[in-house]
Amino acid sequence: MIHRRSLYIFFILTLLLIISTVVAVSIPGAGITTAKVWSAFQGTESGLARTIVFSWRAPRIATALLVGAALGIAGSLFQALTRNPLGSPDIIGFNTGAYTGVILTMTSGMTSFTSVAFGALIGGLATAFIVMAFSVRLRIDGLRIILVGLGVSAMLSAFNRWLITRSDLNTAMSAASWGAGSLNGIRWSAATPAIVALAIIVTLALFLGSRIDILNLGDDTATALGLAVNRSKFVLLFVGVVLVAITTAVAGPISFIALAAPHIAQRITASPRTPLLIAALTGSILLLIADIIAQRAFAPVQLPVGLVTVVIGGIYLLTLIASASRRT
Repeated sequence: MIHRRSLYIFFILTLLLIISTVVAVSIPGAGITTAKVWSAFQGTESGLARTIVFSWRAPRIATALLVGAALGIAGSLFQALTRNPLGSPDIIGFNTGAYTGVILTMTSGMTSFTSVAFGALIGGLATAFIVMAFSVRLRIDGLRIILVGLGVSAMLSAFNRWLITRSDLNTAMSAASWGAGSLNGIRWSAATPAIVALAIIVTLALFLGSRIDILNLGDDTATALGLAVNRSKFVLLFVGVVLVAITTAVAGPISFIALAAPHIAQRITASPRTPLLIAALTGSILLLIADIIAQRAFAPVQLPVGLVTVVIGGIYLLTLIASASRRT
């Protein structure tokens, strides 16, 4: 019954994803109508409409889909690692650490996607190392990771602000814009390497589901079943940090998708297992809808999608708190 429910949910989410993608492609704006958008797909429209659809909207939508999926999976990995519903990379501080790496790279004069992605990866891994160094004793403790991560995140946020104030105006503006989390201006030149990298890592991460299910049984039970617990947790940590680093490099530190997507996936499937694929689909849908809102809410002004996800995440958290208080 649970397997059949998960299958139904998968098809429903896939349909929602297709609908969201069609809406994102076809919404009128930037001087073109919906009819011109579809004419561009049919090859009967050239010029501005074709440029907007294939050079502007297509890379933005593809990036949103994969970044959302990556954040959904990363959130699932970290929540499994910490065994805590608040075990999200944006709360633990790995997003902030990746952003620190981005700022340091940009202030050093290296602005290519490869350089920024490498800086984000180093920043995320360095933050993970610091958090784990202060959290791990004989075994990895989830609550200690969250508490240490909150402290490290606060210190890195202050350091990031100091770095921005010490930078020249252009670098400071670029870093501040990046820090808001935005898909504005995404083109194929930056989107393609990120999409390829995320597609590979997301696919590999989906195979970690069985390992997570065993870890959820508890360390002692997992050990009795022959699983190398600490090694498995470090694998989850590394894959999660890589996902966060790449998403931060391409779109900035986007908050709350990694927190909300696994929660929603778990609730709608009602499954004791960790629904990584459902979490990935949920993350894609959430980020794509948030980006549509960011583009159209105050058109022609485009908001950073990170601002919209923060608002959505705040509403979701308040809803969770309200429902929890009613149960008690």
